[in-house]
Amino acid sequence: MRHDVTVRFAFGDEVVLHPAAALPLEEARRWLDDEFIRLACEPARASGKVLFADKVLAVADAAGTAGFADAAWAERYASATLGALGKTSVLVNLAEGRVGH
Repeated sequence: MRHDVTVRFAFGDEVVLHPAAALPLEEARRWLDDEFIRLACEPARASGKVLFADKVLAVADAAGTAGFADAAWAERYASATLGALGKTSVLVNLAEGRVGH
């Protein structure tokens, strides 16, 4: 099965990743949580509740194109994104602040 994650940055750059597989849900959740904290991301909602889609957006935005230049990190991001969202294809659109497919 083909997997892909496309990250579209606000300034027009785009990264397309093809991870071998999605991470299991718990592993994906832990990885996104750890990266959210490591990159000092802020909750997008005033309530402080952070959904998986919010974490996927925040981590990609905080990492920027420089973060995605690290192939191992980018692969892990893509695998965690697919695992957390339960999808085989995801578009992370930072310009519009949304996650879709």
